[in-house]
Amino acid sequence: HCFSFFVQMLLSEKVGQLMDWASKRAVIRMNGDKFRRLVKAPPRNYSVVVMFTALQPQRQCVVCKQADEEYQILANSWRYSSAFTNKIFFAAVDFDEGSDVFHMMNMNSAPTFMHFPSKGKPKRADTYDLPVRGFAAEQLARWIADRTDVVIRVIRPPNYAGPLMLGFLLAVIGGLVYLRRNNLDFLYNRNAWAFAALCFVLIMTSGQMWNHIRGPPYAHKNPNTGQVSYIHGSSQAQFVAETHIVLLFNAAVTLGMVLLHEAATSDMEIGKRKIMCVAGIGLVVFFYSWLLSIFKAKYHGYPYSFLLMVL
Repeated sequence: HCFSFFVQMLLSEKVGQLMDWASKRAVIRMNGDKFRRLVKAPPRNYSVVVMFTALQPQRQCVVCKQADEEYQILANSWRYSSAFTNKIFFAAVDFDEGSDVFHMMNMNSAPTFMHFPSKGKPKRADTYDLPVRGFAAEQLARWIADRTDVVIRVIRPPNYAGPLMLGFLLAVIGGLVYLRRNNLDFLYNRNAWAFAALCFVLIMTSGQMWNHIRGPPYAHKNPNTGQVSYIHGSSQAQFVAETHIVLLFNAAVTLGMVLLHEAATSDMEIGKRKIMCVAGIGLVVFFYSWLLSIFKAKYHGYPYSFLLMVL
């Protein structure tokens, strides 16, 4: 009975302290001592979601800052929800404030999200698959619902940038049409419409819609080595920087094809047509080879390559 009373007292003290900190800040900042005492050590009848990150400027982790913003939105959505209870808390461990925690947990990358259940040790699914699912608050909320049965309705602060930009764009287009209302031949310009359609196709085929849905990080930086990866090593995920690279490479291949077509069909002098032909072949061969290299790096069993054997 004495032991049970002691456990209840210790548990009550831990929950009270976490509730007090959570009332001041939705995401509780933890160092090594707090992490070991409140997250790792029993007794515990609450779950803790921890973001392992590296937010200090010298770490130059852009992804960490972006993920932190989404994590703050998620934690605040829970903290100010009418369903808020002491069943789950949100915490963060910064590498510069708790490097011992990173070593203890064998963490070699940031940001990383982990769920520490109220009973037992974390399982594989308690580590959030950031490269695949992205760090959008809504995706994190779905993962938490799967692991804890706690449903969090994400509430974002209003963002008027999108509607304002759309309104500005429509106003500019409307203004141009009004100024040229007596001569609307430009609306029938095939080259202009072809260029606009090509831009749209390049944007869509490079993976921008996937980025919008999943919210992946721009790139990945290893906090220990400082090495930055712009191409994701898995075929099931991608970085934002990767889509930009693929877009540029696709655009270069397209430009090469356009130059080849112009070299074959234009009425220019033969010397210029030869230059356009060589430039077009060079663009197609080099950038297509580079695209194939990226594909091979992501699909490790892919057997083919051309010119560039390794990315």
